[in-house]
Amino acid sequence: MNLSDYFENAEGLGILATADSKGKVDLALYTIPYVFDENTIGLVMRERLSHKNLQSNPNAAYMFLEQGQGYSGKRLYLTKMREEKNSSLIKSLKRQDPKVYPTGLDDSNKYLVYFRIDKIRPLIGDSEAISQGV
Repeated sequence: MNLSDYFENAEGLGILATADSKGKVDLALYTIPYVFDENTIGLVMRERLSHKNLQSNPNAAYMFLEQGQGYSGKRLYLTKMREEKNSSLIKSLKRQDPKVYPTGLDDSNKYLVYFRIDKIRPLIGDSEAISQGV
């Protein structure tokens, strides 16, 4: 199953990890990413800490925990490529997940941030990663 099909059919919880230029880490809840191709995803971001961190450190990780019993999901290791501010594409893509976007949130500046997928790993385990020291 390709990444686009996976996220189109998946239900669960996404967490984005970013760090500033000094390595101070932040975690934030995010909705399912928009898959543009098998090497590129996008996330709609507000002017918050995760977005700020990406201005000085383009590296991020996205962890998706599938809903249900057990621990299934994916870890995506990412590099920011570019972003668009308040574009019409953001409105056409925007998912309204009330758990991630509660009603009443400030509807000011939004960014569609494009990420290159550097590596995909399962949520749990990965014998290849151990042999590579990851």
